[in-house]
This record gives sequence, C-alpha cells and structure tokens, in this order.
Amino acid sequence: MPDVVAPAEIGQRLLLRTSLSVATLVLMFVVTSAPAQDVSPAIQSRIARVEQGLSSRVIVKGATGQKASIATRMAFHDVPAVSIALINDGHVEWTRSYGVLDTTGQRAATPASLFQAGSISKPVSALGALRLVEQGKLSLDAPANGQLSSWKIPENAFTRQSPVTLRGLLNHSAGINVHGFYGYAKGQRVPSLLQVLDGVAPANSEAVRVEARPGTGWKYSGGGYSVVQLMMTESGGKPFPELMQALVLGPLDMDDSTFAMTLPPAWQARAATGHDSNGTPLAGGWHVYPQSAAAALWSTPADLAKVVVDIQQAQSGKPGKVLSSAMTSTMLSRGLGEYGLGLYVEKLGAGSSFSHSGGTDGFRSQLYGYTHTGQGVVVMTNSDSGAALIDEILVSVAAEYGWPEFQIIEKAALAADPAANATYAGDYTLVGKPAQIIAEGDRLYLQSELFSKRPMQLFAESKTRFFMTAQDMTVEFQQAGSKRPGSFSLKRGNSTYVAMRAD
Repeated sequence: MPDVVAPAEIGQRLLLRTSLSVATLVLMFVVTSAPAQDVSPAIQSRIARVEQGLSSRVIVKGATGQKASIATRMAFHDVPAVSIALINDGHVEWTRSYGVLDTTGQRAATPASLFQAGSISKPVSALGALRLVEQGKLSLDAPANGQLSSWKIPENAFTRQSPVTLRGLLNHSAGINVHGFYGYAKGQRVPSLLQVLDGVAPANSEAVRVEARPGTGWKYSGGGYSVVQLMMTESGGKPFPELMQALVLGPLDMDDSTFAMTLPPAWQARAATGHDSNGTPLAGGWHVYPQSAAAALWSTPADLAKVVVDIQQAQSGKPGKVLSSAMTSTMLSRGLGEYGLGLYVEKLGAGSSFSHSGGTDGFRSQLYGYTHTGQGVVVMTNSDSGAALIDEILVSVAAEYGWPEFQIIEKAALAADPAANATYAGDYTLVGKPAQIIAEGDRLYLQSELFSKRPMQLFAESKTRFFMTAQDMTVEFQQAGSKRPGSFSLKRGNSTYVAMRAD
C-alpha cells in the first residue's frame, strides 16, 4: 500500500527501531480488547471486514493496492490505542477498542477508556451555547461585548465596522486570531481564562484580538471559542465544566465525558496517555487546557456518538435532548468556510454530512455523521500520528457501509523532475513549526511533525503541485518569479496552510 516512505539516508533500521515497541504492544492487545456489547454474527462479520480493510485514501494510479489490518496500520503509524464507535440506522451499532493506553504501563484500551477530544470540544461547546440561546440567556446576533462583563473584546478599526457576534464566533468568521493552543504540561502554571484572552503570563499563547472585519472571511480560531467560553459562563452563572454538564453532557447521558481540567483519580486510571509520532509517551501523560470550550473535553467514542445521534434525530424533526429541530438546522446551516456553528457541513444530495476533527498534544480524534442516513463514526487515538490511521479507518468504514465519501482515489503521477525537486528542497515554517522539503534523487518528501515524524513522499501532478498517498493532502509551491520558491501551500481537508521558507 503506498504510504509514508522514508528516504534511504534515514534507514530502515531506524523505522523498525522506533516502531517496534508500539508494534509489539499493539499485536499483544489488539485482539484482547473487550467489545462494549454483544453483537450478532452478521455485525461481527462487518466489524471484521472493517478491521481488515484499511487503505490510504489516495493511491498512485497503476500501483498495486493492498488492504491492511488495523493492527498492522496501528503498528506502522506508532498509534498505541484506537477506539471506535460505529453509528448505523440512527444508533450505535458497535464499539471496539484496540491496543494499549500507554506503552509503559501497558494498560489495555477498552470502550470505556478516556481520550482527549481536542477540537471536538468545539461542536459540543457550540451545542451548549446554542442551548443558552434557546433559553434566552445569549443572543446569536447581538454584539458579543454587550453580553460580556468581566472582559471585553478590545475595540479597533475592524470592530467599529462590524461588531463581533456569537454567530460569528461559532462560525469562525468573527475575525479573531489564535488558531489553536499548546496546553500546559504537568508542573507548569496554568493561566486563568482572562489571562489566556489577554495573552499574559503564564499564558503561552498570544492575546485574543480581532484582526479582520467580522463577517467578511473565515479563519479557524480557537481564540474565538475562548470568548464563547466566557460568554457562556457569565450568562449561565456556573463554571464551564458544571455548565456543560447541565447543558449537554447530562441530557445526553454522556457519563464518561467531562470538561474538568483535573480528572478524578478513578477517571485517571481509565485515561489514555498521549504519545508523540514515535510512540513516546508525553511527560505527565497529557497537557491541560484552560481553553475548555476549544480543547478540554475528555470523552469516549461511545459518548461522542450520542452527540451525533442526537443531532441526527433533531435534524429529522424528532425531539432532540439538547436543541430543537429549528436550532439544529441553524447549527448545520453553512455560514462562511464550509462551516456551520461548531461543525463542518457538506451538502450531500438530500442531506448533509457534519464533522469535526480534534487534536491536542498526543491525541487525534474524528467525529463524523450524516443527517439523512443515520450513519456516522467516532474514532479516538492517543498519538500525534493518529490522523493518518483515522483516515484509513474511514476508508474501510465507508467501503463496508456504503458511504458516499472516503472513496479510494487513484491519481496519475508525472515523471519525476530531480532538477525541479532540488529547487523545492529546504527548511520551511508551517503553522509555526519547522518543516522540511527533502529531495533525494528523483523523489521528493515532506517532513512535518504536525503530521508524522516519517517523511511523506510527494508525487507530481504538475510542475508545482504535488499529492501524497500517506495522507490526503496536496502541496503547491509558489514560484513568485524565482527559481527557488519561497513558500508552499498545504491543503488538508477544508483547511489550507502556508509554509514560508526559513533557510
């Protein structure tokens, strides 16, 4: 199966050495992880086909495709644990967990194991905010500053043209900065929400400010959801974890979910340890995120599947446990950026798909659902390399359950141009982190720890545009009249990022 290919100079022995411990643990525990419920032989057969049907979404035309098992791909990607909840016909059809929660203690993953949900916190928080709107405690379209008391969004030339609103904040179209957050490792001082908003010590992120006219463009902003968090706690009159328990987690019977920054001891025993792309555990197990609405949710796939099912039911006109059908339709109505209020939304025939990914240090997750078929899936992992594995699981699920998306795509690759490749090679900065374009003979690679510590091969579609098979991403170099490009754009899903040359 075409996938991440390391340059020869890195050496196959290094790849084997870095993945051996995870591979061994995965193979030890992947079969013994307990299912959450008994299923019929027919469903068990479907599960088995999903487990054996993993494939990268993009393959090179003419290359021999080969399906792989979930255990094999977990070991390859250095993902110690993965947990899945599959939704079919409007209910959770099965849950399964594989691997280990940490590579040192070797605790086997189960469907009750807890994972950090990362940015999947945003749609769950959006449900809570919209419920406060339905309760008359918040307004979607009134100026946000009129709904804040302890802190105000600093006014500037952009806000004087158009005010920031809750609708814009939930849609990422309020012109707010701060894409995401780094979190705080064990032993580090954790700032208050107000310190985060003003970017003052001990906050490790910049101040949350308006950098574009609200309502005129889409830009993903965890900073905007921190403003939402303050609006919610002030209007709801409770700390955010307690408020979300009352608004969303309690009504949906999400008994294995919490926004608490400190997990109770019994929950810590069930919590997965985060791992980097090499399978190395994070010091302290995980980072803490005071930016609760944006990133702090701990959950299980089975609990998050309840969010998917409730949205599906409310959208179909049945009573929802959190929102009315009308407000659910508002949530799933696209604003700017192929995004509704807290969810990515894609129109598909008679209905829509809705989704959100999540990533904190050491964790990657994905929530996906369809309004018109009652289908969906939630996948959670405890590795920075989890996104690539999740993509392969989605391809297998889609093939087994007849989804309209995540089909395997064959792309034709042009003949390599070593001379051109040499001009692209160099050091870049991508989303504030180092990235490399590596030219080796007639092959070109992207190395970015945002996606994988292993270099990912680039295949030419044109002189400047390349695709990958390791993950469904494309890279396009900007020549700007120079023989040595100064930047490239990377497109992954609904997002495009620009990398600037650093050498």
